[in-house]
Amino acid sequence: MRTCIACNSRPPQARVLLLDASMHVAQRMTNRTMSTSTQLVSTERLQRADKMLFITHLALGDYTYLQNCFKAFAQAFPQVKIHVWVDELRRTSRAADWVHLKKYALYDWLAACPFVDKVYNQTYSPDGYRQSIADAQRENYPLVVSLATLRPHRYASLAREICTQGFVVGMRARAGLLAIHKHWGYTKLDAALDMAASQRPGMHISEVYADWFYRLFGLEINAERRFPFVEIPLQWQQQAASQLEQWGFAHDGQRVAKVVFVNAFAKNNKRCWSLEHVADLIFELRQHEAWQDASFIVNSMPEEIARVEAFFAARSLEKVKLFSAADNFFQLPAILQQCDLIISVETAVMHLANAVHVPVVALMRQKNPEWVPVDAHNSTVITAEKRSDWVKDIPVQRVVATVNGCVA
Repeated sequence: MRTCIACNSRPPQARVLLLDASMHVAQRMTNRTMSTSTQLVSTERLQRADKMLFITHLALGDYTYLQNCFKAFAQAFPQVKIHVWVDELRRTSRAADWVHLKKYALYDWLAACPFVDKVYNQTYSPDGYRQSIADAQRENYPLVVSLATLRPHRYASLAREICTQGFVVGMRARAGLLAIHKHWGYTKLDAALDMAASQRPGMHISEVYADWFYRLFGLEINAERRFPFVEIPLQWQQQAASQLEQWGFAHDGQRVAKVVFVNAFAKNNKRCWSLEHVADLIFELRQHEAWQDASFIVNSMPEEIARVEAFFAARSLEKVKLFSAADNFFQLPAILQQCDLIISVETAVMHLANAVHVPVVALMRQKNPEWVPVDAHNSTVITAEKRSDWVKDIPVQRVVATVNGCVA
């Protein structure tokens, strides 16, 4: 009989604790009333609920596809009010950082969704986080579902802290036998969704999310219903059209020449392109007949706008304007809708391009193929040459050649 050296090298108390945690997890999994082949939250339980809380650490790109799942859920169970907890992974005690964190564009989008009744959007500070927990506890949720994929064991504990008496479901990542803290977190769940089971090779992220909702609630969300959408309020559509007129890019509602939107920014430096690349791209495209009269809109995150302005002020590039959705999320899809082409690194912009039905050239690394834009007909993906390459390693000339190929 083989012995586990790692276990037997531990003190007796540690071995007992490890065995106890493992048995506790096994018992909770055995006690579930449903097998993993059926939906984890029964239809009967959903029909008895009047509201439920989804816990997430959403980014805009995530919500571009998860929105369809929430909508499908609301249509299937209209009596259940959807509440969404947006956990801010950049939570900090630095008050200076709260200015941008509390204006996160996703909050605007969620607030406008007719099928989301409540949003917890104050989790960017320690005090706001604790107050949000207290607020959520007062709701007495009969059902809480954690869709958190990063540190899911911690979110399992958070879900149970919020929902002491109700039914709690959460993501479960595979963990080694010695990861006691993770196993202990998963004991807080009444049912668990195995993350690995929804991440089969070749699956698009929209399929992954749809599979979650099938295994959680038995919802069938086909490809057509998974296609991203954004309903832009009229005021932001009008503002975007007016902005193009002010820039001289349009006259009487008609574009004077092609308008190209360029986004080089992402939260992760590995997914960013340099401003030097953007300037070179504009210059090189203008050497080609199809783009010599084109106007360019260069996107910037609000906190970067001063640096971007200084960069382009030092260069003599005509018909180039800077843009930032500083006031409201819907400024972004509204301006994208006004363009003829979008060139973007792998961030929410390339997915929103599909949502507003504008052709997009997406610059991506090799590491996350499940995140390619879902509309293959209107999307062209340029992938970094090596798996270790960052987006910044994609050369300007390759983008120029691809853009010209799209026109041809």
